[in-house]
Amino acid sequence: MSLIKTARILVENHTIQSVYLEREVKVDFYYPPTYVPPNNLSLLLINDGQDLVTMQFENILEELYETNSINNLFCVGIHCSTDRKNEYGTANYLDYKGRGAKAILYNQFVFDELIPFIRKTLSVYSFKEKCFAGFSLGGLCALDIVWNHPLEFSKVGVFSGSLWWRDKDQHDADFNEDTDRIMHKQVRESKNFYPWLKFFFEVGTLDEVADRNNNGVIDSIDDTLSFIEILEEKGYDQGRDIKFIELKDGHHDVHTWAIAFPQFLKWGWGIEDES
Repeated sequence: MSLIKTARILVENHTIQSVYLEREVKVDFYYPPTYVPPNNLSLLLINDGQDLVTMQFENILEELYETNSINNLFCVGIHCSTDRKNEYGTANYLDYKGRGAKAILYNQFVFDELIPFIRKTLSVYSFKEKCFAGFSLGGLCALDIVWNHPLEFSKVGVFSGSLWWRDKDQHDADFNEDTDRIMHKQVRESKNFYPWLKFFFEVGTLDEVADRNNNGVIDSIDDTLSFIEILEEKGYDQGRDIKFIELKDGHHDVHTWAIAFPQFLKWGWGIEDES
């Protein structure tokens, strides 16, 4: 373990030897600047933790805390592996190329190894709430985990989420985006509604250029908006339960996600100005 001390945010770097993933998993702990009783502390897990290092996430947190913009939050960045396309994805369904084969093992790592490690390290039995976020395929993975474990989580943040993830090649003659996009299908076919879940989505207008259905809207935005429509059909409300941010000139990159992340944190854990 090594320690990096910024002006106010303490960052701890840990390594977990995962039995399920058969590898070492690097995780970074981002502590809030002041002590918070465990029962009043929220936990935010973040896939692609290496991207947090790139965006200097501790500086983002420091500015938000210094301006009294967010409540105290314990963040954990989970670094991905070279086998990212198999560890991330949807745990119950492979994509049309067989990717996501280790997603169920990643789920087991999160619940049976990571969260117990966090609790043991912090000497915390439980948190006020647990939430998950991620970028691109890591965002899809976070959404899949939260949706399928609603009693464990309350919020999810999806940045440039890979909601195109599908079980059939788009070039197949019988491809139907309404039925073949995996995450869309999971939610649409579910008979359950979890009213406490909150959803945050971010996509940049320059996230990509592909437009498979030729409707003039890039796929990343199209896939996100159609997924939001399904959530609304389930009973979720934009404004109360769903936040969507479309960043003008935003790309599929860390710089754009760094711009969006403070908005996510203020949406989820913001302190309202009472002046």
